[in-house]
Amino acid sequence: MSRPSRDTARTGSTRVRAADRADEQHLHEWVGARHGVEGFVEPRTAVSDVTLLLVAHDGEWTRRRVPSIDWAHKFCNSHQVPSYDAAVVGIPQRMRDYNRRRKLQGGA
Repeated sequence: MSRPSRDTARTGSTRVRAADRADEQHLHEWVGARHGVEGFVEPRTAVSDVTLLLVAHDGEWTRRRVPSIDWAHKFCNSHQVPSYDAAVVGIPQRMRDYNRRRKLQGGA
């Protein structure tokens, strides 16, 4: 499968937006504002490019597209954040617990 262009790529009947500078900036700001963060690198799928899921100690999380799997692991290493292959380890329970708490509190 070919890599998407810098803006979008056609993958079957869907369009995949590639990572951009805003995604990278968001990740830098997010990881700098939280503690106990772990990174979960998610592989490319038919509808999404490679993504990096960051999960804080309390389960708060963010997910953004990244240029590559290698880039995601290097990003985590440079921020002293452990990184894992999400396809192997899954996502942490604390993230599901966080989502459940938010839902019960009426948050999205």
